[in-house]
Formats: sequence, structure tokens, C-alpha cells
Amino acid sequence: MLKFLLEKEFKQILRDSFLPRMIFVFPVVMMLLLPNAANMEVKDINVCIVDNDHSPSSERLIQKIGASPYFHITSTAPSYRQGMENIENETADVIVEIPVFFDKSLEKESAAKVFIASNAVNGTKGGLGSSYLSAVVADFSSEIRAERIQVVDHHSSPAITTATTYAFNQSLNFKRFMVPAIMVQLLTILCGFLPALNIVSEKEKGTIEQLNVTPIKKSTFILAKLIPFWTIGFIVLSICFLLGRYIYGIYPEGSLLTLYFFAGIFLLAISGMGLLISNSSSTLQQAMFVMFFFLVILILMSGLFTPVSSMPQWAQYITIFNPLKYFIEVMRMVYLKGSTIKDLTTQLYALLSFMIVLNGWAVMSYRKNS
Repeated sequence: MLKFLLEKEFKQILRDSFLPRMIFVFPVVMMLLLPNAANMEVKDINVCIVDNDHSPSSERLIQKIGASPYFHITSTAPSYRQGMENIENETADVIVEIPVFFDKSLEKESAAKVFIASNAVNGTKGGLGSSYLSAVVADFSSEIRAERIQVVDHHSSPAITTATTYAFNQSLNFKRFMVPAIMVQLLTILCGFLPALNIVSEKEKGTIEQLNVTPIKKSTFILAKLIPFWTIGFIVLSICFLLGRYIYGIYPEGSLLTLYFFAGIFLLAISGMGLLISNSSSTLQQAMFVMFFFLVILILMSGLFTPVSSMPQWAQYITIFNPLKYFIEVMRMVYLKGSTIKDLTTQLYALLSFMIVLNGWAVMSYRKNS
């Protein structure tokens, strides 16, 4: 009986003029756009310079700021007040004011002050922009100090040097962190939304009545609905792997088999949630709104954009019941760290629990009306 039901489901999918195209076009478009749009790196910060000293040292500091890839010196102003007008007009994000006697203070006292004011309407950009500028100024201070301070006895003044190594992502490429999570988002949208519309669409068409009068078990019926979307999920995931590899140069440090293994469990869980919503809905519009409601919450509280550890404690408790959180952790750990199943036992048990509970609930919630 399962064989004939599966044949019916696959024929319905292939006969649809829109769905097969979306399975291939949607992941391609999203993988091309989202990794470049969902970028938390702060670059292209517009800087307004207020140079009250006009000395060689101030000019050197300005050149050092302009040489940074994070900043663009877009304007200069004769006073701080006029510099603020640039921020109000949104032509500048940060003001750097160099005081009078900046060069003389460095010469005589080996110390000088630089004033930094940032536009904090966008708190992230304002905070990171001022932090980056502070680091540039601190580096400039170290260079000046190394040039002007003469050390008499090198042995009496031991130097401390630091060497920084970035583990797992030495290039600091933000896409290596975002792309695996975006793959999870794509699987959730496709394999969560489509099952949510499946059963309720048959209710509206009236074809569900023909199945209800047959001696098909509820578990067989739900399984026949799950397997096609499970297959679609693997196709979409494979497309994402290829796009990540050949467009962004991102490939997993761990095993692809580990990713497919966890993906199989996650797809059953998220598709089961979609079928559960479909069972409880009377119309397509109702199913779409309910699924959209859950999708927004699941995606925003999954750690895709905001780390779970940065959320309030009450929100962190809620994320315990979010299957996306666990699969995003799996994708990132396998891609970046090369983790194995032994390292992912917590995520494995959580996803298995979601799969069993959601699909069991979907089976029990399905009602055959004879």
C-alpha cells in the first residue's frame, strides 16, 4: 500500500508546474543572495575628520585611518559642530576630532587625546566603528612610541610580543559561519512549508475523502506524506553543498555523511511539524499563517543571526524546544570544526526526540472520516 501512495505523491509533485522549478531555483537564488546580504561584518564606515592641529603627526594619523579597509574618509570639517551636521545628514558615521597641539603633546609628554564620536542609531555599526577606530589610534600610538622612545638597556626592559592564531576559521571569513546556517533555513522553509500545505490542499480539493474510505493505516498515510519531502530535502541540501563549495569555496571539515545523517533526522522532524499543522488546519490560508508564525519564531531564535548565548535567560530556555538551533549547531560544528557524531550526541538526542514527538503527534492528530 505504501508503494502506491508514494507513487501518487511523487506524481502529484511532478505534475505541478511550479513546485519542481522551485525545488531547484529557490535554493540557488537564496544561496546567491543571503550569504552576501546576511553579513554581520561592519565595513565601509564613513569618517569625517576634524583636524585642529594640521601637523605632520595628525596627517599621519589621518592617512593611517584612510588606509584601513573598514573606513572611508568622506569629508573634513573645520569644527566639531560642522562635523555633527555630516552625521545628521547621514554622510558620515563617525567623527574623529584631533585636538590643537596634538603633535606637541606627543613630542613633550608622549601622550595625546583623540576624540571619537559615532552615530549610534545603528548600535552595532556605531559600537564596532568606534572600537575599530580606537584600535587604529592605539596602533598609531604604539608606532609613535616605538620611534620616539629610546630604550637604553634592552635587557632591563623586556619586550612582550603576542602571536594570535584564529582556530577553525583563520581567514575570518564570515560566510563560513553563515552559509551552513542558511542551508538549514532553506530546508526549514521548503520542507516545513510544503508539508503544511499538503494535506489541507487535499481537503480543499476533496481528494482526501477518497483516501479516508480506504483501509490505509494512519501511520502509513503520514509516512507516505513524509518520504517525498524527505527526498526533496536531500536534493536541496546537495544543491546547497555544491553551491557553497564552488561559489564561496566553503566545504565541511568533517564528513558529508555526518551532515546527511543529521539532515535525515531533521527533515523528518520539520516535515512532521508541517504535517501536524496541516492536520489541524481547515484551509490553505490558515495553514500558511500558522506555519509562517512558527517559522519566524524558529528562525529568529535559532542562533542564525544572534548567538543563543547573547539572548536573555528566558529566551535561552525557549530555544531548548527549537529543532533549528540543534541542526544549525551541527552544520557549523561539522563545517568549521570537523566534529563527528561522538561530539554531537546532545544535538542527536534532541533531534531524535523532535522527530519522534512531532511525527507521533501528526499520526495521532490525523482523523479519518468514513
